[in-house]
Amino acid sequence: MSTSDLPDPASHSAPTPPAAGTPVVGAVGAMRNARAQLAELLGRTPESVSAISRDGTGWQVDVEVVELERIPDSTSVLAVYRVRLDADGLLLGYARSRRYTRGQVDRQ
Repeated sequence: MSTSDLPDPASHSAPTPPAAGTPVVGAVGAMRNARAQLAELLGRTPESVSAISRDGTGWQVDVEVVELERIPDSTSVLAVYRVRLDADGLLLGYARSRRYTRGQVDRQ
């Protein structure tokens, strides 16, 4: 094999690191991280993710959690937690933003 048959190392550059402040974790990774870290803190399994968006340096994720199970299920109490993650997907903070019963419909 001659050296002309080998790929040119100069044509393969190393991946460019993300610009400062650009999230390293994608939306799916941020969603998974938010659910897992919130579950560990609350001791409850998140039910769903209702919103996800990038903020300047990471992610903001709204996670729904059943806080009080009732019978019938339509009367269970749920809460939405707003979770803030850094660019690496690590939790920076969270706060409960809303509580409601499962059967409640938003009026807009």
